[in-house]
Amino acid sequence: MTRFHLHLVSDSTGETVHSVARACLVQFDEVRAVEHVWSMVRTRNQIERVVAGVEANPGVVLFTLVSEQLRQLLQQECRRIQIPAIPILDPVIGALAAYLHRESRGVPGKQHLLDNEYFARIDAMTFALNHDDGQSQWGLDDADVVLVGVSRSSKTPTCLYLANRGIKAANVPFVPGVPLPPELTGAKRPLIVGLTNDPERLIQLRRNRLSMLQHDGSSEYTDHEAVRAEVREARRAFGEHHWPVIDVTRRSIEETAAAVMKLLARRHGVGG
Repeated sequence: MTRFHLHLVSDSTGETVHSVARACLVQFDEVRAVEHVWSMVRTRNQIERVVAGVEANPGVVLFTLVSEQLRQLLQQECRRIQIPAIPILDPVIGALAAYLHRESRGVPGKQHLLDNEYFARIDAMTFALNHDDGQSQWGLDDADVVLVGVSRSSKTPTCLYLANRGIKAANVPFVPGVPLPPELTGAKRPLIVGLTNDPERLIQLRRNRLSMLQHDGSSEYTDHEAVRAEVREARRAFGEHHWPVIDVTRRSIEETAAAVMKLLARRHGVGG
């Protein structure tokens, strides 16, 4: 395992540079980054502290700074100590500026301004929490999306991811032998999506869950035949209601959410 220091420098929260770094690092096997996060860097003194930190733990610097003065200072100091400093947004902003024939505003943290989109995300997050795991079924028709699936099919984290994109998502558990709630089957407004998983993968996930809860795991919850029957019954119910189905077996939360958003866009007549 190769370990190295990675310095993430931002004039805002650091969320963007952190996400880009993670997306790049997964492409390298047997590599672990020791992350040093430097957020809200907006003054010369703060840059000097960053440089001191880099000197103490030499490693690659990724940064998102819009102030030209601070950018130049950071790059100059990194050249002095022979450390690469990479402005991760420059290629995208440069390409957009050339295409739009406009200069970027260069305002730090502009993506976090309290605009309508921000409040929509907060509203969606509250909705997802209030309608998690079948709660507040009376409000299902107010959802944009309702996810239905057996236990451990990633319903909750997918809803939270969708909420962060401003989509009101609820989820309802599929329980073998228990009728689906009429508030769900009678809902007209939301896109209802069934989530399914490979039985073997489900058993593994459920055993891990029971182990965390210090449970011995000897129940129908992890019995091979019972789980296979549960998955078959869920798929049959989804088919009876003509709900689209997403198999989450080999999907990350982000990939499942992307598939849901694609279905939602198609439903609204956007995209292919």
